[in-house]
Amino acid sequence: MTADPADDTRTRILRAALDLFAEHGYQRTSLRQIGERLRLTKTAILYHFPTKENLLAALVEPLVADLEALLDSAQTQPTELARWTVLEGWVDIMLAHRRPLGMLFHDIALIGRGDTYHRLIVIAMRANDLIAGPDAGRRERVRAVQAVSACSDPIVFFTDVSDEVLRADMLDGVRRLLAPLPADAAAPLPTDAAAAPPPDAAAGPHADTAARSHADTAAGARADLAAGLRVTTTVPAPARETPTHVSARDAAPGRANPASQGAASAAAHRRRRPGRPPALGREQVEAARRMHAAGTHSVDAIAAALGVSRATVYRHLTAS
Repeated sequence: MTADPADDTRTRILRAALDLFAEHGYQRTSLRQIGERLRLTKTAILYHFPTKENLLAALVEPLVADLEALLDSAQTQPTELARWTVLEGWVDIMLAHRRPLGMLFHDIALIGRGDTYHRLIVIAMRANDLIAGPDAGRRERVRAVQAVSACSDPIVFFTDVSDEVLRADMLDGVRRLLAPLPADAAAPLPTDAAAAPPPDAAAGPHADTAARSHADTAAGARADLAAGLRVTTTVPAPARETPTHVSARDAAPGRANPASQGAASAAAHRRRRPGRPPALGREQVEAARRMHAAGTHSVDAIAAALGVSRATVYRHLTAS
């Protein structure tokens, strides 16, 4: 059976668009450039894709369809099985669509509020509900959202890591995230949430490593935060009080006046305002990467802890 010429042309257009978006970015790639690469007219491109936005939506469609099928299959399963069906399936789908996902990460929002955008919102809400479970409280819902991010974001940032290794790391991270906190490591709940039920045990049916203690991860994350904060918030100790009485010997020409030195030091200290460092030290970079890879902290949380901008954190995470 021969392929339909129209389908073949459409496939070629999508493949060329994906290549050009990778080379030049979505914004700087025109339909005319896509046509030139395929030796087609712009009119021929518009026959299949009336706008460039339609072309982008078509590139995202296989990812969206696979996620919808995954959620449909998990919908009728028991809570614990559904949770891990979604999480493991989500990682597998992200890896299967790794190239277009990484390339279109910043361009998916350009799809606008059409059908594809609406489907993506519904997918996110369904996934969060299935992972959190029925009758979930605030804490369970928050961790469900974090779990979805832990099963998605590393795909974009760790492009040089193999599928097999990255899959194992991502699933290990999300199991640690959803594992119950030990009593001495659990943060106190706000008074309005004191009656919230404890989080469900996260050792799903496929969680062969779920027996690992979450305390190690929590302690490591706290140590990373503390290390970052020590580097960025340490300020010089205030100058010791200097005597108000100055002897004639101290005031002699050519000899530094201790009182004036102390005053100058204090004034200089007052003038220095702590600000965001332009870059991170090696220890801070390693701490940021460990926290991000573990899925225990968002980029905003890491940036706040280290006293730098989100752009600085992203730059170092991408460089890894």
